[in-house]
Amino acid sequence: MAVTEPPSLSTCTVHIERRGGRGEAGARALERHLRDVPGVHDVDVSFRTESARITYEEGVTSEETIRDAVRDRDVSIQDDPDAAPDDVTSRSELRREAAFVGLTLLGMVTGLVTGWLDGPGLLAWSGYGVAYAFGGWYGLKGAVETLRHGAVDIDLLMIVAALGALSIGAPFEGAMLLFLFSLSNTLQHYAIGRSRRAIKSLVEMRPDEAQVLRDGEEVTVPIDDVAVGDVFVVRPGDKIPLDGVVASGEGTVDQASLTGESVPVPKESGDEVFGGTINESGSLEIEVTRQAHESAISRLIDMVERAQSEKAPTQRLIDRLEQPYVIAVFALTVAAIAIPLALGSAFTSTFYRAMTLMVAASPCAVIISTPAAVLSAIASGGRQGVLFKGGEHVETAATIDAVAFDKTGTLTQGDTRLTDVFVRETGVESLTDDGLLSLAAAVQGRSEHHLARATVGAAEERSLDVPDAQRFQSAAGKGVRADVEASTIHIGNRSYFGTVLEDATIDGVEPGLDRLQTLESEGKTSVVVAREDGDGVTVLGWLAFTDTVRPGAAEMIEELRELGIEHIVMLTGDNERVAQRIAEEVGIDEVQAELLPEAKVATIEALVDEHENVAMVGDGVNDAPALATATLGVAMGGAGTDVALETADVVLMGDDLSKIPYVFGLGRKTRRTLAVNLAIAFGAIALMVGTILLWGIPLPIAVIGHEGSTVLVSLNGLRLLGFRG
Repeated sequence: MAVTEPPSLSTCTVHIERRGGRGEAGARALERHLRDVPGVHDVDVSFRTESARITYEEGVTSEETIRDAVRDRDVSIQDDPDAAPDDVTSRSELRREAAFVGLTLLGMVTGLVTGWLDGPGLLAWSGYGVAYAFGGWYGLKGAVETLRHGAVDIDLLMIVAALGALSIGAPFEGAMLLFLFSLSNTLQHYAIGRSRRAIKSLVEMRPDEAQVLRDGEEVTVPIDDVAVGDVFVVRPGDKIPLDGVVASGEGTVDQASLTGESVPVPKESGDEVFGGTINESGSLEIEVTRQAHESAISRLIDMVERAQSEKAPTQRLIDRLEQPYVIAVFALTVAAIAIPLALGSAFTSTFYRAMTLMVAASPCAVIISTPAAVLSAIASGGRQGVLFKGGEHVETAATIDAVAFDKTGTLTQGDTRLTDVFVRETGVESLTDDGLLSLAAAVQGRSEHHLARATVGAAEERSLDVPDAQRFQSAAGKGVRADVEASTIHIGNRSYFGTVLEDATIDGVEPGLDRLQTLESEGKTSVVVAREDGDGVTVLGWLAFTDTVRPGAAEMIEELRELGIEHIVMLTGDNERVAQRIAEEVGIDEVQAELLPEAKVATIEALVDEHENVAMVGDGVNDAPALATATLGVAMGGAGTDVALETADVVLMGDDLSKIPYVFGLGRKTRRTLAVNLAIAFGAIALMVGTILLWGIPLPIAVIGHEGSTVLVSLNGLRLLGFRG
């Protein structure tokens, strides 16, 4: 039976122009339309964030076909998303909205004061006319656009309520409703725009030009025209325009804008630097490693914009309920008119009460409560060098009960160093320390393991002649072997010699493993080196390595406990003794050592079964399967790692351990903010509806309560932009 290949899926983000008003009913209608396009698997549309994210099957449809489908619904597409949403166009639109709010207030006050003073009726009605025209313009426009998509939303509720008030001789109440509605709408757009501008401002931190060396002369070149391999110059105080590697010079670089590191980082030849950061001291010549559109800061901006288009679970639920809720409010309003009239109540008072009920029950504050908080949280994290890849992950971070850490490169520096080279005394007498190291480096030169890099680095420091190696083989988590100088050289840990070579007779294996145990008790990771030839397998010696704990690791663990993390685990392929020493130093609860890559995944699965919500923190490369298995995957050092950006749910652009508590602290703060916002929104609705049904309240009070709660939740969500942990 033929095996069916899974479909090849791609995801595109289409930047759309804002449509409608407060609600997202029009966005839901566009989602339904796009899902009808053959080959489309998933759609997430938000006019609020001006984006549509579509997952589609390659070969069945294309991005251009999807764009055409968007245009079929008369939705405009932004061809230049970097310029349109938050720059000249949006600021001009915001100013226009503010002007309309001002004219609405002027008209409302004119009508009210003229009535109080028994002035000309024409002047009073002219004032109210201005208030209704300018106050209802955007709401009416949004309601019509939503109706064209076959849906109803909050804008329609507000327009109907205002016209209803006007029809029963209460023009001031209707004008006041439109004034506060348009005012809170403008404040909402400002709040959402500010959270997006917090990320867009990163673009401004990258220079438009670079001083490129051409034939020994500095030439000013636009960054889009700079190629990989070109060398540019930055002087003290200059912003670094592109990602690269220091070719010559020494200095310190302020990377706070990208990684959130508060202390400038020393840079010298061979060190990586990132565009958008600032060279504080020293003149540097930098070789370009990525073009402008591929730089770390460009990827950060792109990923955050994609994250803002991916809604949190709470927001998805609220958006799904918006349409039926609005219909229910209309039904409640009709019932509030029909039933009392059937019982003999007067029309004017009944209709007035129904309009008041419609305003009080409208879910404006409920709908804005989640995006105001989640978008601000994502933007706040981006400014601190913490990239949440969607609103869902912000909420997930608040639920984490247990955290698993990879050891090497996460809790430790990852800068493993060779500390000891021991030649077996009863072994081959002619072999020296350098000879043993050169054999080991020959084999390890084919490996990407951190111990292998340390071995090769030590051989280079000693300027050793390293022979060629052939037929390299690796046993994951155990060791390696290769043919060197007519013999097979084996390098491995206890498990390697107990499993891979279990059927071989090994001369010197017992004293070799005993020596490993002694070195491990000193906190050193150790391996045995053996030679296999016609005479069998002989232990030649052993190598010992050490890695230092990152500064602040113990403090970071303590902060996690203060945040309510119940269980902290360290996962490592290293030996038990070394792992336990590091765990005791930083305060880890549990150690899982000598794990193969697949065993790390099984350990995460067991932790999820026990604690339900588990985060895995690693470097995003060797830990990719475990990061994907955990409830929340957190990758460190993502500024220079493509794998980290693709694998994890949260990416720390730098190696600052203090950002790990920040992730969970921001998640918990966001959850509390959401709880407060929803309590305010639903509390205001319940209080006003209950009061109206029992005793009745004036329409202006309902308007103030409705719009006041909307403004309050927007501003409360915006507070997350200032979260510092």
